[in-house]
Amino acid sequence: MSTAIIMGERLNVTFLVDEDTCFGCGACIALCPKNALSLSNRLAVVQQDECTHCEYCIPSCPVFALSIEGD
Repeated sequence: MSTAIIMGERLNVTFLVDEDTCFGCGACIALCPKNALSLSNRLAVVQQDECTHCEYCIPSCPVFALSIEGD
């Protein structure tokens, strides 16, 4: 199940974390150029005020738990 949790939004885009897949490895955190990602309850979370929506985090996830929804 994908759930939007404290994720950055851009226009009609929402970043999603698949709670059933994300295991908190931190790969996305290591690649974020703005340090906008953190872990909360073993899930990746994007800080809205820091995220520039570069999307570097999405392909970094080894289990494809990150995605975007919208335009």
